[in-house]
Parts: sequence; C-alpha cells; structure tokens
Amino acid sequence: MKKLYRSTLDRKLTGLAGGIGQWLGVDATIVRLLLLISGVFSLGATLLVYIVASVLVPKAPFEVLSPDPLRYYG
Repeated sequence: MKKLYRSTLDRKLTGLAGGIGQWLGVDATIVRLLLLISGVFSLGATLLVYIVASVLVPKAPFEVLSPDPLRYYG
C-alpha cells in the first residue's frame, strides 16, 4: 500500500498536488486543475482542506522519491 507524501520534486506551493498525483498515478497538472475547479465551485472550502492537508501530510523521504539516487543526481 502506497503512503501519501508531499512531493519535494514536483511542487508549486507545498508539493501536495504533486504528491497526490504520484499517489494516484496521474499527472500533477491534472490534480492542480481539479483542485482549482473544486475551489471555485466550493467557494473556497477546498482551499481550507488543502491548507490542512499540507500541514498534516509529511514531506516525502528521499527513498520514496527515487530508489536509484543516480537517477536525479547522476
């Protein structure tokens, strides 16, 4: 079972959308667009949930980002 983490590589604000995208196996841009659309139609309730989730969801440890360290630094 995969655990949800905030992304440290695919981040615009807090990395939450990037982490959700990795967790679901979809592009983070799609998650960001859905969050934006949801935020408009929920009159900002999505923003509150996003802020709370950003505080509660931990940052990804290095092992979760890449099993092969040379993939990003080699």
